[in-house]
Parts: sequence; structure tokens; C-alpha cells
Amino acid sequence: MKIKEGFELRDICGENIVIGHGLENIDFTKVISMNESAADVWHGVEGKDFTLDDMVKVLTDNYEVDEETARRDCEKLLADWREAGFLA
Repeated sequence: MKIKEGFELRDICGENIVIGHGLENIDFTKVISMNESAADVWHGVEGKDFTLDDMVKVLTDNYEVDEETARRDCEKLLADWREAGFLA
């Protein structure tokens, strides 16, 4: 899977917010604010094809978290991204 082109994670007033470029991407009912670890996952996988395992690796490499907890968190994050339409 891959993050769709046209979406960008930006720091807006201290909040990590995904914004869409282009009229087809604008749907303000699907604005997502991310905490720092979710933003790190985004930056770790943006611009390339990735798997759930790639997302988990970003968390386990950068935070003191066990793989099981990281996997659960990434599964939830992935579901949020799918629901918001961020994935190609």
C-alpha cells in the first residue's frame, strides 16, 4: 500500500494535521490530527510502498515499545488512514 499523492502531513500550530492538495482531496470530515508517534510512522512510510510490518518497524526502532503493542497501534492507525481515504 502507499499514501495517496496529494496528501501531506504538516505541523499547524503545533498539531500534526494531514492536508489534501487539489479539490478531489478536500473533505473536511476526514481531517486527521496525529500524535508524534503516528506522525513518525507517516514520515517513515510516505513516498514508498509499505506494509504493516514497515509501520511496526518505525515504532519499534524509534520508541521503547514491544512489537505486539506497536502492531496493535499500527493496525488502528492503518484503519484510520483507510477510512480517511489516505491510502492508494
